[in-house]
Amino acid sequence: MATLFVGHPVFAYPAWKPGFYPAKLPANQFLKHYAERLNCVEINYTFRRLPAATTLAAWVEATPACFVFAVKANMRITHILRLRNAEAGDGGFSESHRPAADVKAFGTGAVPVAAADEVRCGPAAELPGLLPTGMRYAFEFRHASWLVDEVYDELRRNNVSLCVAESEKLEVPEVITADFVYYRLRKPEYTEEDVDALAARARELLATERDLYLMFKHEETPAGALNAELLLKKA
Repeated sequence: MATLFVGHPVFAYPAWKPGFYPAKLPANQFLKHYAERLNCVEINYTFRRLPAATTLAAWVEATPACFVFAVKANMRITHILRLRNAEAGDGGFSESHRPAADVKAFGTGAVPVAAADEVRCGPAAELPGLLPTGMRYAFEFRHASWLVDEVYDELRRNNVSLCVAESEKLEVPEVITADFVYYRLRKPEYTEEDVDALAARARELLATERDLYLMFKHEETPAGALNAELLLKKA
């Protein structure tokens, strides 16, 4: 049965008090409270470095078994190698994510791979086939040159999801390329009508037996987290 995972990149925002977190809640209880209201979080920290094993263990201990983590791909792949020379980059990717993959709660999540804005389509279209197996990947392209059938076909061959990323600069179309779908919702504002529309689409996608990940834009106001909670209830 398909599952809807809804959340937000990052959870440690003191500015979310009292709109999302209770005013007196200590920071070391943020994730526990977050996981009582949402069932997924996107970990952006791994873009720069991997958290210590003790941190990973503490995160898992603070969350229920049904909670999952979407662990963002390291910048070595996306911004230093710029999605090229995949063979050289694979080792760094594997090493940076292996500890997370060994933890059940991380293995059930997805790995968002966010390309740099200026990176254009090229030999990187072969990248999905060179990534470590056993994890789900969602590629977020930020240049229109990637939004072509050849790239979609390559993603399908490797069961990699085209990340549906809404932003002010570029809106990626919803093209289904995997047995799951990953959305990054990055518009400046979402109305309740927008959330209703997303909930309706979520129900349609879940009916196709595909797991769905919906991640609202990270920000220091609690709006994204509250929208995520509302969508999870409506869907």
